Amino acid sequence: MHQSPETTVSATPGAHGGHPPEGRDSPLRHLAVILDGNRRWARARGVEAVRGYERGGDRALDLLAWAGTLPGLEVVTLWPLSTENLTRDPRELEPLLRVITDTVERIEAEGRWRIRIIGRPERLPSPLHRRLRGAEERCRAAGHARTVNLAIAYGGRDELARAVARMIVDQPSAGTAGISDYLDTAGQPDPDLVIRTGGEQRLSGFMPWQTAYAEFWFCPLPWPDFTRRAFDRAVAHYRTRTRTHGR
Repeated sequence: MHQSPETTVSATPGAHGGHPPEGRDSPLRHLAVILDGNRRWARARGVEAVRGYERGGDRALDLLAWAGTLPGLEVVTLWPLSTENLTRDPRELEPLLRVITDTVERIEAEGRWRIRIIGRPERLPSPLHRRLRGAEERCRAAGHARTVNLAIAYGGRDELARAVARMIVDQPSAGTAGISDYLDTAGQPDPDLVIRTGGEQRLSGFMPWQTAYAEFWFCPLPWPDFTRRAFDRAVAHYRTRTRTHGR
């Protein structure tokens, strides 16, 4: 695991400008980002938490624009809301849910990404759940090549429990299907690189099965302050890695 203060990271993009060439051993097909630090960003500025959420929503669209320049990238996963977040004070939770839903619809409106909602979005108020599923369905019909997973009311233990329950119901008809076929990310490559902002150095239950061989990049910047420079450095560091997957 690598801690990466933006001002001290030594990994830099390649000499040819832009992003360095894709490493032979480390193709980046799936990028996952834990969007942490929105409330701390707001507190540090003496503003309401919703201002941090709104700035974080803007940054999510920036991140997708940056990721869209990476050759070979197929999937981006963004985690804006955990199952534990649902226990927050309703006065804070309601504006957060609104910002998340608005941001998903902004992603849809840009027309570049296929949206896939993972987690337990049905635990949100029904009007917001319908809006999220509507955006997902419209993007599916549009047939965009790249996918953005929005992990909403997501918890890794909850995902595994749901996957195992479905697998048991399907047996023995499941045949040789493994647990990966029952996860929310079924059919997708596992994350290659996980970025967490906000200074915390833990996964907090994020995709415990899928991230077994992922590379991690912990950034001290709160999510609303995450920059293109920090993004480029995370990707550049990833491309220096030789991944053996235990072999």
